[in-house]
Order: sequence, then C-alpha cells, then structure tokens
Amino acid sequence: MSTPANLFTPIRIGAVEAPNRIFMAPLTRCRAAAGNVPVELNALYYTQRATAGLIITEATSVSPRGFGYPNTPGIFTEAQVAGWRTVTNSVHAAGGRIFLQLWHVGRISHPSYQPDGGLPVAPSAITPRGQIFTGTAMADYVAPRALELSEIPGIVAEYVHGAQLAKAAGFDGVEIHNANGYLLDQFLRDGTNHRTDRYGGSVQNRARLTLEVTEAVVGVWGADRVGIRFSPGGVFNDMRDSNPLETFGYVLQELSPLNLAYAHVTAVTAQDIAHGAKAGVGPRELRSSYRGNIVTAGGFDLGSGNQALAEGWADAVAFGVKFIANPDLPARFRAGAALNEPDETTFYAPGPKGYTDYTALAR
Repeated sequence: MSTPANLFTPIRIGAVEAPNRIFMAPLTRCRAAAGNVPVELNALYYTQRATAGLIITEATSVSPRGFGYPNTPGIFTEAQVAGWRTVTNSVHAAGGRIFLQLWHVGRISHPSYQPDGGLPVAPSAITPRGQIFTGTAMADYVAPRALELSEIPGIVAEYVHGAQLAKAAGFDGVEIHNANGYLLDQFLRDGTNHRTDRYGGSVQNRARLTLEVTEAVVGVWGADRVGIRFSPGGVFNDMRDSNPLETFGYVLQELSPLNLAYAHVTAVTAQDIAHGAKAGVGPRELRSSYRGNIVTAGGFDLGSGNQALAEGWADAVAFGVKFIANPDLPARFRAGAALNEPDETTFYAPGPKGYTDYTALAR
C-alpha cells in the first residue's frame, strides 16, 4: 500500500515537476508601476517565495478594459511583457516555477478605469451591490454594459493574446481566472447572466465562454501548462447561482477531457459563510466531477492541508495570506516553526513595507 501524499510530496502538475504541494495562491497586491507594468520590487517579492511548489501570480488583466483596482498588472503591452520577464527570470534563477493568472474583471470596474471612460462590460446589465475604490475615492458600482454577441469573440481573443504574451514573458504556464465574481464567473452563474442568446440560459450556454476561452488558451500553451480557477461557493463581488453544484459540476466535467494541468477550486471558508455563502459547495463535493489534478485554497494550515490530500479531494493546496507574511512557508511548515503574522494594513499599500520585508528563518 502506498503512503498517502502530504504537502511535502513532490507532484507532477501538468508539464511541471513541483517539489512540494504548497502552492502560492494568486494575491492582488496593487504594486505595479505606471502602465500596469511589474518592476524589480515585484520580482523580489515573487523570488522570495520561489520555494513554493508553484507560484500563481496575482490576477493580471488581458485587456485595457479589464481593470477594476489601482496599480494591478497587465499582460497586453510589450512593456508589461518586459516587466514580467524580469519576474520570471528572477524566479527561475532561484529554482522556482511560476504561472501567470489571466484576468478580466468585467462588471467589477468603473468608468474611471475604462480607457474611454465608458461603462464596464458584463454578460448582463446588472449592477453589483457595493462600492469600488476608483484610485481617489470610494464610489458606487455602476450598471455595466451587456456585451453584444458580436463582441464575445473579441473577449476570447484578448485571453489568447494575453496567453501568447505570457509565453513571451517566460512563464511556465497560465491560470485562467474564472472565479471571485469576475467576467468569466459572471457568465457562468445565473445570478449575473440573464442573457437569452447562446451564452445565457442553460448551464450549457452559460459555460460556453469558459470552455471557449480555455480551449483557445490551450491552443497557445498546450493543456499541460494551463490551469483554471473556480470559486463555486463564493459570494464575493455580489455573486450567486441557483444551483452551484450543477453549474460547476457541469463545467468541470466538460473540462476533464482537456487534461489540463489542474483545476483550482476554492473551499468555502468561515469568512465566506459570514458573508452569506453556503457550506457544501467546494472541491470535496465536486471531486467526482473532475478527473484531473485539483488544487484548492481557502484558509488552510499545515494540518488541514495534509488532511485534504489524505482524503483525496485535493492534490495540492494554495496558501494566500500565509505566503504574504512567510516567504519561506514550505521551510517553516517542515520545521514546525512559528509563522509571521501578516500586517493587513499593507496588503494593498504601495512600497516594500509588508511586501518584501517579512523575515525568513535563520539558516
């Protein structure tokens, strides 16, 4: 009988040989420079965390229309490619592996972020509840503009272009951001997709854009260097679905034959439940719908991460806040060492404080 995997067990994740199953989750940190370009500070941040089994970068917009937060990076200009190449070269020199997360925020934006000052785009003209930081002040979300059917191929093309530029920037692969209430997630869930054309209505239609984008990105990278992220139980960004197990079960079943590197399926946390999410909609319940590698995330620690692997409903675990404060998280887990406490006031603040100044274990 084989020994169950734990977080220190190496894993082949698609084409990538990962030395452990302690992945770095995608984390928006709002520290890109002018032009949404990564700089040396970002390279240092990721390089400090190169002992992760796999780094998944912060969400990175594939389009000038895809932004909804200040100082987040893009992947649609040559300057952005050059900036990201600084990051990948440094991470690889330190022995790390790094995927770029491809992103479009859809309706979670504001005219102040749009290149023409126009409305954000979405599957349907449904205003999200809540407010957005415009870079200078808080403002109510606006009603987005529903994408015309003729515009949707252009959305797919933006993901393809981003995937191509990610390859030029030296990444090891890409993760498609289909979670957390952003554009692809908005198409997938019936709470935000009220379309009556071939991209709305049935779960088959609502999943169409996800599948088209994934197949197109696979055409650039090959399936073994592509992952995709879902948050089936999430309510962040005013998200809901009438039957999430059916919705996400269907899309995972449809993705299985592609043999992607992984599906990244987040677990419902106590914080999610406090904001209205329901338990029982996550990787454990959806494991049977997907036959490939499942990466999960959502408040795990060493013990609960190992338990998820031992029970077989996850193959690797992505850690977010713990990696913010502990650049050497795998070493700390292995040594049973105390973890640094994160400074939440610096999560989205500029500069190195709370970004590259957390201490590592003495060697």
